[in-house]
Amino acid sequence: MADIVLGVGSSHSPLLNSPAEDYPKHAEIDRGGRKLIDRFGVTRTYGELLEQADPAILDQIVPQVLEERAARCTANVERLERTLAQANLDALIIIGDDQNEQFFDDNMPSILIYAGETIVNNPLSMPEEAPQWWRRARSQYHVSDAPREYPVDAKLGRFLVDQLMENDFDVSYSKRLAKPHGEGHAFGFVHQRLMLERVTPIVPVALNTYFPPNQPRPRRCYDLGRAITKAVRAYPGEGRIGIFGSGGLSHFTVDEELDRMLLDAFRNKDAEALRSLSPGRLNSGTSEVRNWITVAGACEHLDTQWQDYVPCYRSAAGTGCGMGFAVWA
Repeated sequence: MADIVLGVGSSHSPLLNSPAEDYPKHAEIDRGGRKLIDRFGVTRTYGELLEQADPAILDQIVPQVLEERAARCTANVERLERTLAQANLDALIIIGDDQNEQFFDDNMPSILIYAGETIVNNPLSMPEEAPQWWRRARSQYHVSDAPREYPVDAKLGRFLVDQLMENDFDVSYSKRLAKPHGEGHAFGFVHQRLMLERVTPIVPVALNTYFPPNQPRPRRCYDLGRAITKAVRAYPGEGRIGIFGSGGLSHFTVDEELDRMLLDAFRNKDAEALRSLSPGRLNSGTSEVRNWITVAGACEHLDTQWQDYVPCYRSAAGTGCGMGFAVWA
């Protein structure tokens, strides 16, 4: 029978494609009025976060520390690329989120499976005045020149839709992208950073992690993962299937307590801790933790083989990204 033989989780922050000297430039965006939310889910100004931040963060944003952490993140991304290349997968189910790339307020599905025969990745489109450092950061999601069609396991995608419907998940379905943007960043990151050596057909599963009111709750995400594994095992024939959680962990305000608790729960298969997580803690970029929770639900039969966590602060106010990397096998 087919089965999920590999689970992977990875942050996909623009910081991962930024040298350490660009971190302060990202911090300028935080200071400039970006919507920031504290660890309790309360919207704060940059100044308010600065007032309540631990002064010890200053020691974590000096050039040497930033360089060490950026290098560690790059090494982790390269490790995941090798892991995927060596896994000999027949398909990779990617759990990702859409941030107004294909879905907007006219139609914002809570859970959607894409099952076109291919999915297109388009070159980066930015205003002419966009600075080079920001172009570099965003380029990790896009092809560099001409559009490229990547293979999709459309048969598996449609089968997942059917099986999830049988198991009381009313999922949305699409076999074409309506907007010219092409595949979203959560999926483009996998193609552009993690499939350089071997391109595996994917099944994109888009969760609405960001935008109220129809964000799937943590318990629903975990149960979705369980249902995906059940569906894969019912798939006709043999197949080595992987599942990938793209995004997270905490950002744009780093919450080390939450991130470390999550990684412990993934490692210890603590379904109750993950299912009972308060949605109030999963706002802004931290909302992408839902993608990891889904993967954890799908990987109950696997063990955590490797994890790493790199708290990448970029300002004295504690803004940045808690970078998480994990492999289940």
